[in-house]
Amino acid sequence: MGISELRQGGFDRQRQSTRVPMHPLGRDLVRQGVISGADATLAELVQRRCDTSLDRILMAEGLAREDDLLTAHARRINAERIEADTLTDMTPVETGLDPRVLLRHGAVILRAEDGQPRIVSDGAEPLGALRSVLPADLAGARSLVAPRAAIQGRIAELQRDVLRDMAAARTPENESCRTWEAHANARMGLTFAVLAVACALCLVFPLGVFGALALWAVLTLVVAAGLKITAFIAAMTGPRKHDMPVAATNAPLPRVSILVPLFRETEIAHALVARLSRLTYPKCLLDVILVLEEEDRLTQETLATIDLPPWIRPVIVPDGQPRTKPRAMNYALDFCQGEIIGIFDAEDAPDPDQITQVARRFQTAPHDLACLQGVLDYYNPRQNWVARCFTIEYATWFRTIMPGMARLGLALPLGGTTLYIRRDVLENLGGWDAHNVTEDADLGFRLARHGYRTEMIGTVTEEEANCHPWAWVKQRSRWLKGYMTTYLVHMRAPRQLYAQLGAWRFWGFQAHFVSSVSQVLLAPVLWSFWLLLFGLPHPLEAVVAWPLLVLLGSLFLSVEVINLSIYAQAVSGRRHRHLLGWVPTMHFYAPLAAVAAYKALYELILKPFFWDKTVHGLSIAARGRRRSDGGFDLAGIKLEPGHEGL
Repeated sequence: MGISELRQGGFDRQRQSTRVPMHPLGRDLVRQGVISGADATLAELVQRRCDTSLDRILMAEGLAREDDLLTAHARRINAERIEADTLTDMTPVETGLDPRVLLRHGAVILRAEDGQPRIVSDGAEPLGALRSVLPADLAGARSLVAPRAAIQGRIAELQRDVLRDMAAARTPENESCRTWEAHANARMGLTFAVLAVACALCLVFPLGVFGALALWAVLTLVVAAGLKITAFIAAMTGPRKHDMPVAATNAPLPRVSILVPLFRETEIAHALVARLSRLTYPKCLLDVILVLEEEDRLTQETLATIDLPPWIRPVIVPDGQPRTKPRAMNYALDFCQGEIIGIFDAEDAPDPDQITQVARRFQTAPHDLACLQGVLDYYNPRQNWVARCFTIEYATWFRTIMPGMARLGLALPLGGTTLYIRRDVLENLGGWDAHNVTEDADLGFRLARHGYRTEMIGTVTEEEANCHPWAWVKQRSRWLKGYMTTYLVHMRAPRQLYAQLGAWRFWGFQAHFVSSVSQVLLAPVLWSFWLLLFGLPHPLEAVVAWPLLVLLGSLFLSVEVINLSIYAQAVSGRRHRHLLGWVPTMHFYAPLAAVAAYKALYELILKPFFWDKTVHGLSIAARGRRRSDGGFDLAGIKLEPGHEGL
């Protein structure tokens, strides 16, 4: 709740006769005529409900400019106020501190013109915390006051190479795939050897190889179906809402940082800011960071044309390798000010009250609950057939399968957005693996390996369904490559993995990853069983007994029916009911995944760290009106029924 909400509730009138202790900063600003006494009182009331500083409340509400607040802080601590440009003329002082500590405190040690060191901060709050960790000869240095963004920018400039390298290697080496870089030749040699043996076997024993692949395909098909049915039953027999209840609490709301990685997102930058502005969480507690790549000048220029609110700010990631979303987030993590870290994609439209639900759940949950995963949905499900099938698939995964897996106590492969993590846990785990192209799924299993739990929470984020077939294939190939990578990384030491996960979650891990990858790679083998349905000869008739062949075909067809039934149930609600008639066409959707799987396998061998960028904004560009400033007029977008939250 912010000041505007308090005013709407009549607090101005109710509190005029009530004495509210005023913060020294508030008194100073009132004396200087920056804010009124009523505004100061309302800000104090907001602070009681929010775990943040008074100046952040005043800035978020638009009641005071940063310049006025910095000047007030300088008066209070008897420090000199300096401009951002002055920082570039001051030389660095070696402190021995990790630069990430300086970023987090928003303070830096620089040498003034007189040769003496100065502690530069944006006020008294970070100053005291930093003095406690500084060497004795620096802890007593005089203070200077400057804008926080300028301070962090100067730290980033001085420590560019160090911070860039830290972002790429933040995850412990034994839990990262980055070590593959040092063994590229060995990997290629092994690959060619395996391919040579496989080709030789296919030439000498073609039916034998095909039969072995068919048996494995059916076996993994049955395992996948068993996992899906079990999760489905768990989801259906549990509480109707698959999220855990959010208990009531009067504790002050925490500060939440949201990372929004952007790369070549000029098409949707304006819409993104509009969607984030609809969040009802107190803006003084929101710290939204737009994570930009240094080389992406177009997106930087687009954002420069937007008047960003004080709770949204860009962070530029220095160019480096690998150029991936997790490396960018690792870099931006140290710029965050919140104790909860959330992730949004560029095209996301979250429920307005989403962050409030998340914050309250974390406040009442035990600390081993480290992560909350929201539900993903699409705001363009009617655009074309690919969008419809994608929406059916997502509804099944996020509304049925994942909640069921969570209730079964299995480790969850996380989604890349609408994901919220306790900051201290994330930092202790080493952030994200910068080299893994499905850093979300990987993080889910690293959390489980270290004894932390993930829960589903029933808040929805709508995003744009990838509705172009080749764009879909590129996106899905990256996901599948990441799945393969994640499995290989975690299976380096199977005994250790077993000990960390326990038997139930270990075999759940095997069932999910092995069956998922096997099914898409061996899909053409499974499709051969359609021949039996149409009375056509099957390649295995010559080597496999007819009853066994019929059994294999029956299993395949039975699983197909089961899958369609689960799809139908997932879209039977009011929101997705219009998709029921499209469920049978999911048979024709599967070949796209097979194409993506072979692309993923190729890239796993030759380009394991390559990030195939997903193009966003295609549906908006198709339905919206471009403005003269390069953005899109949201009023020109025809929204789907029930998707007015865009």
